Amino acid sequence: MPFTRLAWPAQANPRLLVELQRLLHQHIISSVIPGVLLVLLLVWTLADAHNPWPLRLWGAATIGWKLFSAWVGRQQLRRGVPLERAHRNTWWLIALNAVDGALWGALAWVTLSSSTLAGSILVVAVIGGIAGSSMSSLSPVFPAFVAFVVCLLTGLATKLWTLGDPAYDALGVAGVLYTASLLGQSRNSAQAARQAITLRFENIELIERLRQETANAQAQRRAAEQANVAKSRFLAAASHDLRQPIHAQGMFLEVLGSGTAPLDRPQAEALDNARATWQASAEMLDTLLDFSRIEAGVIEPQRRLFALQPLLHKIESELAPQADAKGLVYRTRETPAEVCADPALVALVLRNLVSNAIRYTEQGGVLLGCRHQGGQWVVEVWDTGIGIPASQHQAIFQEFHQLGNAERDRRKGLGLGLAIAQGLARAMGHTLSLASRPGRGSVFRLSLPQADAAQTTPPWDDNLPTGPAHQTVLAGRRVLVIDDDEAVRDGMRQTLASWGCQCDVAESIEQALDLAHAQAPDLVISDYRLRDQRTGAEAIDLLRTALGRALPSLLVTGDTAPERLREAIDSSVTLLHKPVSPALLHQRMAEALRGVPASQPPRQQPTQPLSQG
Repeated sequence: MPFTRLAWPAQANPRLLVELQRLLHQHIISSVIPGVLLVLLLVWTLADAHNPWPLRLWGAATIGWKLFSAWVGRQQLRRGVPLERAHRNTWWLIALNAVDGALWGALAWVTLSSSTLAGSILVVAVIGGIAGSSMSSLSPVFPAFVAFVVCLLTGLATKLWTLGDPAYDALGVAGVLYTASLLGQSRNSAQAARQAITLRFENIELIERLRQETANAQAQRRAAEQANVAKSRFLAAASHDLRQPIHAQGMFLEVLGSGTAPLDRPQAEALDNARATWQASAEMLDTLLDFSRIEAGVIEPQRRLFALQPLLHKIESELAPQADAKGLVYRTRETPAEVCADPALVALVLRNLVSNAIRYTEQGGVLLGCRHQGGQWVVEVWDTGIGIPASQHQAIFQEFHQLGNAERDRRKGLGLGLAIAQGLARAMGHTLSLASRPGRGSVFRLSLPQADAAQTTPPWDDNLPTGPAHQTVLAGRRVLVIDDDEAVRDGMRQTLASWGCQCDVAESIEQALDLAHAQAPDLVISDYRLRDQRTGAEAIDLLRTALGRALPSLLVTGDTAPERLREAIDSSVTLLHKPVSPALLHQRMAEALRGVPASQPPRQQPTQPLSQG
């Protein structure tokens, strides 16, 4: 194994050998035409009376071998060399090129004895040039080059020494030294070729690994997106199915609370507890709704100028009792800040932050304040709670992520408050940041753009308007309720009746059209998702077309799927989300009916229902 050990000290891997052999075959094929032309030129130039047939025989043999070598190379390139035959094929290339070298060395034996000085110089120059040019073409498989050049220059040197001239002897020694020099250069060239091919293999493997990792990452991303879609669908379905009975429960509780017969103390306490339980359930479902609205991208900030202090006081009046119940100190610092933002969304963000601070603070207190910084007002919520490790500063803004609630205690919320606050801040284009130290507490900062001093800021309040006017607006009004849930229909009918309304209920669009034809309603309240893939928006459009007027309408939905939210909002009808509090329903009905005259007396039932016309 001397040649292979000379070329590949640790026995090169078969894959590397195959690539080196492919490179050598390509070089041999590319040298066929120049080689054949050179042989023909030599035969024509060096032919004389002493060597016509030997020279022609040499030319034919050399050209034949060139063509045979090229044919072998083409076959190898076309079919490829199996990896298990790579080392055996190296020996075949050594033999192939040894014969080629011997044929070129035989040129000296055929011509030097009878040629002129000029002919001898031509022969020596051609053989030397062939040896030099073969270094670049045969060096990829170094043993093949060794076999070629040794056989070539051995034939020349031995012939020179047989001529008995000291000058030729010196030329033979020079040929040996030239051979040694070529071997050294060829070895370096072979190492460079191996390194280049090895680097290419490494690059290919790196690209393949990168491609595989990219494919894995894309597969994981698709799986995560599918899981996120499945999660959203599950939440939407669960939210819808839960909202229906809770919405009906709220209506029944309103009926119980507004009854004419007074309740005794145990009954009143039971009713208050039921209302508190209903309110807690509604708040949790509203939290899921806020999260779904953010995911659906249907939040459109309504920016306006307003003063922060009334909003901060309102949040204190709402949430300070929770802090008092835990023995915490709740403080709000007075501020002259006036900002340009969406007041309702800012209020929702701050409520989430303050509620979260109270929930995770066991002693000390919560401070809500504002400071001016860099042309902005920064609202800060400080607490002396458990604090948040730096490694969790990003994770706590993810949905359903909670610290210290492995048992999923519902009193600690759903883990959506901070995710909602972050999502709302991004929707408004504001920055929500966090600074915290474990065991020392946390501070959340919401940056808001300051208002232009030249503009006025009318007071803002998100309280629902109340008062006797609403009672008089609803009294005697006919309301058509469309809902495919029987419990919701019963709850709505009893609640509206307790408010002095005349209520018709329908479970389908066709039934609603029949009722509207018999007695035109003043207002329609429709669930958004009806049976047979139909919607409340469709029902309202059909009723308005049938009655020939812009019928006041409300859409009520328990669906929180992002696509459903977008569809409902696009309907341009006032949208309420189940469970709707009786106070909110009462207020929205009064707003829709204000200034609308009462309906006409009942008409005679037609011989053919309107829904079939």
